[in-house]
Amino acid sequence: MKRVLILLDGIVAKSLLKRLVEQDTSHSHYDVVYMNEKVLSEEKPQNFTFYHFDPTSFSKLKLVMSKVSHNEILMVLGTKDDTLAVIDNLRNINKNIHINVYNEWNLKFDGENIHEYNAINILANGLIERLPNVPVVAQNVGLKQGEIMEIRIPFGSSYAYRYIGSIAQKEWKIFALYRNGMMVNVKPTLILKPNDVILLIGKPKVLLQVYNAISKSYGHFPMPFGKSIYLYLDMFIQDEIDIINSVKKARYFHERLNSFELIVKITRPSKPSIINQIKELLHDSANVQIEFDYHNIGVQKIFKSDIKRYDIGVFVLSPTLLKNKLIEQEVLSYNKPILKVGKECFNNVKEVSVVLNDTKYYEQISPVIFDVSSQLLYKIFVINADPIGDQNRTKLIEHFENLAKIFNQKIKVDNSSSNPMRILKKNEDSLQILPLKHEMFKKRLWSFLSTNSDLLSYDLETKNQLLIPIIE
Repeated sequence: MKRVLILLDGIVAKSLLKRLVEQDTSHSHYDVVYMNEKVLSEEKPQNFTFYHFDPTSFSKLKLVMSKVSHNEILMVLGTKDDTLAVIDNLRNINKNIHINVYNEWNLKFDGENIHEYNAINILANGLIERLPNVPVVAQNVGLKQGEIMEIRIPFGSSYAYRYIGSIAQKEWKIFALYRNGMMVNVKPTLILKPNDVILLIGKPKVLLQVYNAISKSYGHFPMPFGKSIYLYLDMFIQDEIDIINSVKKARYFHERLNSFELIVKITRPSKPSIINQIKELLHDSANVQIEFDYHNIGVQKIFKSDIKRYDIGVFVLSPTLLKNKLIEQEVLSYNKPILKVGKECFNNVKEVSVVLNDTKYYEQISPVIFDVSSQLLYKIFVINADPIGDQNRTKLIEHFENLAKIFNQKIKVDNSSSNPMRILKKNEDSLQILPLKHEMFKKRLWSFLSTNSDLLSYDLETKNQLLIPIIE
């Protein structure tokens, strides 16, 4: 059983002893030295031994400390002079013992064995953390540098409606979540919702960056999926038109989104003229890295290595590559957004198209839709066409309209009974955002008879589409 020496006096000491007695402290024994009986609580547990004397008395304090070996000392005294005098006594008795001291006078202590708790700083931090848009940091845990942080997910955050497994957690980690006053088990398939409170652990500087990303309503995509945009090219499978089109779309996305870096991975490079075109197209773009796979090591090894090296947030792939079964299976295994490049030009794009389908899936991807459109300065065109008349999307439309107010975005909703695919096809030069479903990549016979707008949309190779991972 550990032995702890506690030296008490003053109002704070009375509150501390009361809290300590109320806790389950049966695993330690406490020797309590008090100067005034007013600090005592009514309850006196068996594992507490009380001594009534002034700890500034060196002889009396030494007598108590000589009886047993104490593992830790806690000092909460009422005056500056008493605090300094008792610390001198303790150091003379045992210079190696750990001392935790309450400090409301901005006293400076030398030595690694003294841990001070500055009352003014603790009070100021506690009050500041009650203000909006201020991170809540554990002040007296671990290294006491802010490596544990509490964050509330705001409505409209790019992290809202994201499942935890899809969030890149590098040098930090979500280790607890509270929802409606209850702790919820943290697992990869758990979806973060507005007003959830999450606890994070990690490097203090990294946690501040994460806080800024979570608390800010927009302007962070490709976060929380990752930081970089990754363009994969295979010169054996793709022709020149396909390759150059993909490079232009990746460059456009990289230059207009909050992308840390554009990675261009070229495998089986066999056409020097095309490589020169690629370099020329990317010459004026900042933070671009071109890499070559001369040895054809395979897409599995390439993706596995690069996903960690570059913190990939978006894969850029052409329909030609997505039809390759090996590439398709590998990219789907990482649950990252995919920019499927279409034949339409990006330079004329002025809006994001959304063809509403399953309510729960489009609610999940809605923050990303507004984040991307706000960065690209696009309007949002929501197609709520329902020719069959079997869908009630009133709540989903209200959800989009609420997000539009938060993001200060312009949104147009088409509630006609027309075929949504016809409306989408007429709406040329738009970026369509839709949920990433594994069913999209399966062979579909008689697909023209389908009424699933997500599957029908994916089959359109003219459209530039951003596919966002969901929990199916």
